[in-house]
Amino acid sequence: MSDSTPHWYDDEAGPMVRLYAMTAGRARPSSEAFALMAVVQAESRPDTGDPPALSPEQRAILALCGERPRPVAEIASDSGLPLGVVRVLLSDLLAAELIRVNGPVPPAQLPATHLLKEVIDGLRAL
Repeated sequence: MSDSTPHWYDDEAGPMVRLYAMTAGRARPSSEAFALMAVVQAESRPDTGDPPALSPEQRAILALCGERPRPVAEIASDSGLPLGVVRVLLSDLLAAELIRVNGPVPPAQLPATHLLKEVIDGLRAL
């Protein structure tokens, strides 16, 4: 190998794959369900034969979501992939019905601040 041949690997990090190669050139997910705090959980699927062909990154994301439900931001952090890539890969997993997504709780449905303060004060009084 001559010095003019481009290196498709990093000596310390190992082989490098361009991000667009992981997402088949897509930059946007096919679903808008992946807000930062949307919770993703792996679906338990019966063994119906051959599993769908998944990339190593999709398998890693599926394994993370199989341990426990996780927010999209945490999946991106734990997988070491950029958020945009994770959203595209998650949309593929959702289309394959391998994950379930629950949106974040809207602020209007959260308990009132004064109620939470009263609960904390009550617990401190114990």
